[in-house]
Amino acid sequence: MKIKIAFIQLLPGSNIERNLEIGKKACVEAKEKGADIALFPEMWSDGYSLPQDEAELNKLAIPKNSEFVNEFRNLAAGLQMAIGITFLEKNDPRPLNSVIFFDRHGKEILHYSKLHTCAFDDEKVLSKGDNFYVTDLDFEEGTVKIGSMICYDREFPESARILMLKGAELILAPNACPMEINRLSALRTRAYENMVAVATCNYPEGHPDCNGRSTLFDGVPWLREEPGSRDMCVFEAPGEPGVYVAELDLDRLRTHRSNDIMGDKYRHPEKYGILSDPDVRNVIGGEFVHW
Repeated sequence: MKIKIAFIQLLPGSNIERNLEIGKKACVEAKEKGADIALFPEMWSDGYSLPQDEAELNKLAIPKNSEFVNEFRNLAAGLQMAIGITFLEKNDPRPLNSVIFFDRHGKEILHYSKLHTCAFDDEKVLSKGDNFYVTDLDFEEGTVKIGSMICYDREFPESARILMLKGAELILAPNACPMEINRLSALRTRAYENMVAVATCNYPEGHPDCNGRSTLFDGVPWLREEPGSRDMCVFEAPGEPGVYVAELDLDRLRTHRSNDIMGDKYRHPEKYGILSDPDVRNVIGGEFVHW
């Protein structure tokens, strides 16, 4: 069983109306290319624009039941294709960096807000999310358990680990930053250590501080019937804008998960108490920004 993922690696427009237009056209193209789900880069509603002035920021924030979000709900049902749409979400006391996934029937199945906000930079004006979530995504060939993390979440092993422990097989990750060797290595590691697939959609070259290179790591570092290891990166987009579609072999991933030793197989959670101790902070030193 295979699922096809579309990466909407496009430049945003100058306002939300234009982003809606660009996004809807891109989803139609994704469907024409056979995609089961379309994934947008981070905060598509405003092209990852984060004014530091509170009034200006709140003007850009939209509620989850806004026309912008509901247009993608309706489009998902019309195209019979799941869509993960990202937006700056209106919230009290501060906006959220959010993604909502609609299945191919237009049903909301997952709503996640970035937990590890970049509070050391422009995202200090945002609130953080409260948890990680996993749900079943029904697509034409079958069902897959999906979860989501957003950009900086990937730098914390706990993000993907929690999603794996909740049952995720595929992590869908909107992004807005330069995908260089170290960030790509972090994604590869999250896939390897948790035996999960990780699909990341980035903005293309031409968008500030971004360079395309959306990726799919399939989470399978070796095959029993073949010697040596294999490259888990089964897709990497170029830097240019485009709607790119990659295929994930779920049967291969599930076989690996049932046969291999990573993930939750040999964990010792009784030894990990320090990981959730809130008093253990800033042990490395340097400036620390409290949330």
